[in-house]
Amino acid sequence: MTNDLASVVSQYGLAIVFGNVFIEQIGLPVPAIPTLVVAGALAAGGKLSAVAVFAIALLACVIADVAWYVAGRHYGNRVMRILCGISLTPDSCVSQAQTRFELWGRNVLLVAKFIPGVALLAPPLAGATRIGWLAFLLFDTAGGALWVAAGMGGGMLLGSQIERLLEYLQNYGAAAVLLVGALMAAYIAFKWWERHRFYAMLRMARISVDELYRLMDVGESPLIVDVRSPVARTLEPRHIPGALHLPLHGFEEHIRELPRDREIILYCSCPNEAS
Repeated sequence: MTNDLASVVSQYGLAIVFGNVFIEQIGLPVPAIPTLVVAGALAAGGKLSAVAVFAIALLACVIADVAWYVAGRHYGNRVMRILCGISLTPDSCVSQAQTRFELWGRNVLLVAKFIPGVALLAPPLAGATRIGWLAFLLFDTAGGALWVAAGMGGGMLLGSQIERLLEYLQNYGAAAVLLVGALMAAYIAFKWWERHRFYAMLRMARISVDELYRLMDVGESPLIVDVRSPVARTLEPRHIPGALHLPLHGFEEHIRELPRDREIILYCSCPNEAS
């Protein structure tokens, strides 16, 4: 059984690493860090080439990121709205990524993959904000390299423990595969439930465009606050007439200045986030 496992790892290990990393980077909820950790442990044990694992994982990152960068460059804010809509992470929102870009500029690409809610949106946002090709490739590749190295490094440090775990699992054959599949399915189901609960909460606190129009038409005067970031307003300059521009970043500092005798309605870049 050990020889069979070693044979599978040597033949398909790199393909598994590439596929898992690529799938995660295009937005599917299949985390690649566990795969990188295991690959790092196997590389430390001589069953895989550390250089090959690093290179193939980084290549998968860059290919996926370039695809999103091109999409963002051509379609702008629409791409990020789509990503925000399909993400299983409730806090994966456009304004969060835009805030990071405003604070850090292109340097955000160096750490984006470590920040939930920013990792997926950083490449298309870089394209939408017209960061140059060369700068994007340099910073994105460097950030991807840091992320891959962190995952592999963890596996190398825990190499002996992970190898013992693999030896334990391999004794159970198909049952071990089913266990891993069940854990992955449970993770995805939990993220879906978390997303469903989050959106249920939003539905209780949202107002439709028609409802807002009716409020204004009957003489009500709600205070409309545009909490989009400056980057978002540049990408999509249309706005509700009379709205107060107050970016979400630093919003808490201005809460006391808002009137208490009027209904306050916030709107932002992403239809799925609770401003």
